[in-house]
Amino acid sequence: MKAIYARQSVDRMESISIESQIEFCKYELKGEDFRMYVDKGYSGKNTDRPHFQKMVSDIKKGEITHVIVYKLDRISRSILDFTSMMEFFQKYHVEFISATEKFDTSTPVGRAMLSICIVFAQLERETIQKRIADAYASRSKKGLYMGGRIPYGYRLVDTVIDGIKTSKYEIVPQEAEQVVLIYHMYAQPQFSYGDVVRYLQEKELTKRGEPWSRSKIATLIKNPIYVRSDWKIYEFFHSQGAILHNDPSEFIGIYGCYLYQGAYTERKTSTLRGQYVVLAPHEGFVEADIWLRARMKCLHNQQSQRPIKATNTWLAGKIKCGRCGYALIVKKSKTKREKYFVCSHKYQTYQCSGGGTIYADEMEDLVFQEMKRKLREFQALHGPSVEKDGQKVAELHIKRQQIKNEIYLLLEKVRLAGNALMPYLNQQIEVLSDEKKRIEAELKIYMEKEKNRNIPIINNYMDHLPELSFEDKRILVDIFVEKITAMEGHVCIWWKI
Repeated sequence: MKAIYARQSVDRMESISIESQIEFCKYELKGEDFRMYVDKGYSGKNTDRPHFQKMVSDIKKGEITHVIVYKLDRISRSILDFTSMMEFFQKYHVEFISATEKFDTSTPVGRAMLSICIVFAQLERETIQKRIADAYASRSKKGLYMGGRIPYGYRLVDTVIDGIKTSKYEIVPQEAEQVVLIYHMYAQPQFSYGDVVRYLQEKELTKRGEPWSRSKIATLIKNPIYVRSDWKIYEFFHSQGAILHNDPSEFIGIYGCYLYQGAYTERKTSTLRGQYVVLAPHEGFVEADIWLRARMKCLHNQQSQRPIKATNTWLAGKIKCGRCGYALIVKKSKTKREKYFVCSHKYQTYQCSGGGTIYADEMEDLVFQEMKRKLREFQALHGPSVEKDGQKVAELHIKRQQIKNEIYLLLEKVRLAGNALMPYLNQQIEVLSDEKKRIEAELKIYMEKEKNRNIPIINNYMDHLPELSFEDKRILVDIFVEKITAMEGHVCIWWKI
C-alpha cells in the first residue's frame, strides 16, 4: 500500500493547503489505491506528530511500501530527523517520493541531493525563527503589547503607540487593592508566602475565583509590571545585571515595567542577569519602596533552598557563616545553653568546616547591645515626613546614573584607543568624575536638609528597647542590619544606616 503524507503548520494565504498537497501527490499514484495521513497545525521542527507516528507504526507492520509527500520539508525541517527517517525507510524497504522535487532515494546521487535540500530547508526554518525573534525584540522595545496572560490587577484596553494599533493594561481598582495588600504584607520581615496565603484564605480573597497559592504570590511579587518605576527601580535592575532599554531620565515614578527573557538560559523568575527591562505604557500602582523591599526579600530567600522561618531566633535570615557565607541555623541541645548556631552548608553538605561554637543566646545579646549602641548615635527618631524637593533629588540621582554610564562607556573605549586618543579620553573621564562628585555633594546637602526638617520626633526611645518582643526585635534587626557574619571569636555587622 502506498501512503500520502501531508502537513500544514498554520493556515495562511501564502502556505499550500492540505487539499492542494494531496492533489499533487495523487498525480504520482497514477490512479492506484493509497492511504492518507494528515497532520494539520503541527510544525516541521520535529516528528512528534500523531498521524506521522501512526504512519511510522504502519510501516513497521509492513503495510506501507511508498511514502509520497508534496515537498520533503513536509516530513521534517531537521537534518537529524530527516536523516533518521531516510535510514528508517531503507530499513523497511520503503520508497520515498517528493512530488515537486522528483527525488529517487534508490540511487546514491538521489540520496545526496536529498541531504543537500534538507540542509537548505533547515536554514529556511532557522531564518524564519531569527526574523520572528528580531520582530519580537523590536516590538517589545517600543512597549507594544506582546500577548500572554493579563496580570491580576489589570484589564486589557486598545491603544495606539507610535501610530501602531496595540493594547495596554488598565488598572482594575478592586484587584489593585488586593495586590497592594499582598506587597505590603510580604514586605514585612515576619511574613512568608504561606502567611500571606493563609491570611487571604481567612478573608476569602481569591484571584478571579481561584484560590491564592505560594507560587501565585511569588510570581506576583517578582513581576515589575506593578511598580511605579523611579530611579531606584532603574538602579535595582542595573545592579542585578538586567539590560535596560530606556534612559534613566524616563524612570519618573509613574509607569510599570515589562520584563523579557534575555540571552541567558536561566529563568527570569530566578535571576535578572541578562533579562530585558522595558518601560510599559501603563501606570503602575505599587510604590517603588514597597516593591523593592518585597523583591529584595525574594532575592535573599533564593540564596538558600529552604527560607528560614524566624521561630528559634530573631536573627534568622540575617546571620551568616563567617567562613563560607551560608546561613547559620539554630540547633537545640540538651546542654545548659540549649541553643547554638551551626553553618547550614556544613550541616547539609559537610563542605564547610563551620564557624566554631556560637551560642544563640550570647549572639543575640551581643547583636542587641550593638544595635542599642548604634541607635544611641541618634538623639531622636524622626517619624515619616512629606517628601520635599523630591523631584530635584530624583533628577540628581538620574543624572548621577547617566554619568556613571558615560564613564563606563569611555573606560571600554580606553582599551581600544591608540596613543593619540588616550589624552582626550582621560580628560573626558576626569570631567565626568568631577561632575559626579559635585552631584553627590549636592545630594548629601539634600539628605542633611531632610534630617533637620520640622517633623514628628520620638524622644527617649532607648528606654523602651529592653521591652521589645521577639517580633519587635525581628523587625528592628531587619530595619537596621544588612547582614551579620559570625565565627567563634569574630562577629561583623553590616548596617543599613
